[in-house]
Amino acid sequence: MLIGILQTGLAPDALVDTSGDYPDMFERLLAGQGFSFRTYRVVENQLPASVSECDGWLITGSRHGVYEDHPWIAPLEQFIRDAYAAHVPMVGVCFGHQIIAQAMGGKVERYDGGWAVGATDYNFSGQPMTLNAWHRDQVTKVPANAQVIASNDFCANAALLYDDRMLTVQAHPEFRPEFIDGLMQTRGKGLVPDEVMAAAAKRLSDPIQDQTMAAKIAAFFKAKRQKA
Repeated sequence: MLIGILQTGLAPDALVDTSGDYPDMFERLLAGQGFSFRTYRVVENQLPASVSECDGWLITGSRHGVYEDHPWIAPLEQFIRDAYAAHVPMVGVCFGHQIIAQAMGGKVERYDGGWAVGATDYNFSGQPMTLNAWHRDQVTKVPANAQVIASNDFCANAALLYDDRMLTVQAHPEFRPEFIDGLMQTRGKGLVPDEVMAAAAKRLSDPIQDQTMAAKIAAFFKAKRQKA
């Protein structure tokens, strides 16, 4: 199964040598699941010509906001709607979670409650799961055709399911603890409050259920679904 990775952001240059760029992280996360991958650098205005170029799509995280004025935002939103209409499965992570919600009629805003950084506990429909997070924006209005499948007290709409066509999650299952540590050093200072980073630093050794989330993503991609 060929998964097209729609890259909407770039990892910090200082961390790429050790952690790879975002597509590398997703390939590592989903290794051994029978997927092959093709990357499209949407952040540099490279979009697939058709939703049928790959068997499924994955939208990465980004330092950009979905509400910002970038030339690739509107075309990406249309691509999302086209994929949904064509029943081509799509997964969105962090920025991907948010841009899918926005494209489908939801709302994304800068959250007044501040940042979520590092190991964060979620309730996935009764299943506790700890995943790494790095975000300040949140989905504040859920699209009419989406179901909330994960939440916590900080992030009410932490994962969404759009019938059998799109699965999105606010957390970053692809981020390893060392990458969170690197982000705090390269992007966090002066941006994320010191107390938030201090709390995240204390949890860097906490076990995360990245492979549990990887299995959910893989099962979603592989599920039998109707064609358009």
